[in-house]
Amino acid sequence: MKKSFQAVKGMNDCLPSASKIWQYLEKSLRNVVSNYGYEEIRTPILEKTELFCRSIGEITDIVEKEMYTFVDKGEESLTLRPEGTAACVRAGIEHGLLYNQQQRLWYIGPMFRRERPQKGRYRQFHQFGIEAFGFEGPDIDAEVIALSARLWKVLGFADKVELQINSLGSNEARQNYKQILVDYFSNHTEKLDSDSQRRLLSNPLRILDSKNPDMAELIANAPKLTEHLDETSKTHFEGLCKKLEELNIEYRINPTLVRGLDYYNRSVFEWVTTDLGAQGTVCAGGRYDGLIEQLGGQANYGCGFAMGLERIILLLEQQSDIQTKLLSAVDVYFCSMGEKAETYSTSLAERLRDQYDSYRIQTHCGGGNFKKQLKKADQSGAKIALIMGDNEVENDTITIKFLRQDREQVELSVSDLIDQLGELLG
Repeated sequence: MKKSFQAVKGMNDCLPSASKIWQYLEKSLRNVVSNYGYEEIRTPILEKTELFCRSIGEITDIVEKEMYTFVDKGEESLTLRPEGTAACVRAGIEHGLLYNQQQRLWYIGPMFRRERPQKGRYRQFHQFGIEAFGFEGPDIDAEVIALSARLWKVLGFADKVELQINSLGSNEARQNYKQILVDYFSNHTEKLDSDSQRRLLSNPLRILDSKNPDMAELIANAPKLTEHLDETSKTHFEGLCKKLEELNIEYRINPTLVRGLDYYNRSVFEWVTTDLGAQGTVCAGGRYDGLIEQLGGQANYGCGFAMGLERIILLLEQQSDIQTKLLSAVDVYFCSMGEKAETYSTSLAERLRDQYDSYRIQTHCGGGNFKKQLKKADQSGAKIALIMGDNEVENDTITIKFLRQDREQVELSVSDLIDQLGELLG
């Protein structure tokens, strides 16, 4: 018996039945970022491993446990990208996009992390993100958040997500705060779980992000980062809060919000929902002003976010009217009976595609009687079926059957069909 192959665990196929909702989401994302003047950037799936170690931080779950890393035949360590910001910064430095410049960029594509697969969390997943470079003030932080807020409105679940924000302060202030945390948690080591004990000296901020309920009270009583901010960061954060209020964007300050990547500083934020169980974060980001210099470029400012598209899909699938928002695969379906009609309808379909390149026109293939062909037309989701037999070919006419409206079918000349197809489709 021949062996049958299956997809790698945690890396899923997207079948035609599911691709419509993905296309709807991707189109919505592209429209919104275009409205804000952001431009697309595409980077390779593979990068040098050192890029992620230096940017994300070696003492993080991603680098320690989750990256797909291998040594290629040139004995160079390469990694499938686990996130998009580091690659975007690398490309900006390499191609001279960031030095004394301002850039608004966006990307979309697959990322890879070797985690335990579960609903909304996969080993190959897809991220959409934006990165804004060269802007110092809180106005860009507010724009990035406003853009994400607009996405929720467009997608129809603005009432399902909550914005949480915090400030990590300057790099110096954060380092001072880390020592304060070390001192605090060192006095309660018996209450720390094994992960937190491991992080105590290397990355104590990550203890604040622990989801262990046994540590909830300990974390709640920990010194607050907002109480140890430098003055510049305080002013920046106050400016962001004011701008969000002016934009009528509701938010909640979450003093334990630290983000899992080492490159963040000052403003950080997350959009969270209670509709997805444990996978509650659907979008997250913030500022990373030191990352460009850290990766070898001239010092510049950075701010952005990323969202996991699989989780957004889960939220979309909960909407009762989602099917009405999705495009059918076909607008027009040609049914033909007889050799002359089949040849003519194929030629006519090409003429219609030339004139109406935005419509999706499909011709029936594989034979069968009219009843079978009309059933296929209905299953395709088409709005109209164009019916042609050899008699219609002789008379240069065609019959239009309306599949989604309660209308009598009509017969038109071919020239009238070509002129009126847009009206027939509404």
